[in-house]
Amino acid sequence: MHAALWVSKTGLSAQDTQLRTISNNLANVSTVGFKKERAIFQDLLYQQVRQPGAQSSLNTQLPSGLQLGTGVRTVATQKMHTESSLQITDQPLDMAIDGRGFFQIQMPDGTLGYTRNGQFQVNAEGQVVTATGFLLEPEIQVPENAQSVSISRDGIVAARIPGQTNEQELGQITVADFVNPAGLQAFGGNLYRETAASGAPIVGVPGDEGIGTTEQGMLENSNVNAVEELVNMISTQRAYEMNSKVVSTADSMLRNLTQTL
Repeated sequence: MHAALWVSKTGLSAQDTQLRTISNNLANVSTVGFKKERAIFQDLLYQQVRQPGAQSSLNTQLPSGLQLGTGVRTVATQKMHTESSLQITDQPLDMAIDGRGFFQIQMPDGTLGYTRNGQFQVNAEGQVVTATGFLLEPEIQVPENAQSVSISRDGIVAARIPGQTNEQELGQITVADFVNPAGLQAFGGNLYRETAASGAPIVGVPGDEGIGTTEQGMLENSNVNAVEELVNMISTQRAYEMNSKVVSTADSMLRNLTQTL
């Protein structure tokens, strides 16, 4: 079997993964707080036909040798946690983190999830929840008769209650940061889980020790650049076509060999 067939097969598989990554980015171009991802590739093992530096005579060495590559593989997909632009919504429970950090979300199984999506709402009990009904951690309870809710840049939530001169403080929003945000596990719903690669969460008050501030009435847009992804898609298509051409060429060579012999 011609070795080029197997090498080009790995190239086709890699470009298919690249296109899938690009399509997921484009599908989430309007998803609040979404972070784009990129595929990372590595070349496979090499066949060492002639070892570089081997003796070619008593007093001479091979300057380069003969090494034949066996293809490529996908080793990772990396989330790009770069900050994106903030969109003003003027909704009192919409929040964005200006800087590093994630909102903490209480999952149904008791664990914590982390998100950059600040589209919060109030459930029937007055608790601040995500669009899927998961509680914000720490819990914030909004009184039923609250006329308005204000959130400071350092995460203090307060409400104006009829008959009271000053606003009533409802709680403190805390933000979690990670040494390696790219190591977080994405599991859908704009949520991430802590992993050994991400490190333990560093929880603090917004604005302290490098943690971002909370901005009320704003949402963070997706950091996907549609034009950049379209260019990457064209490049991926051309690379796929070239690998397909290698398969076709190798097949023609084998066909010519069998017909000639």
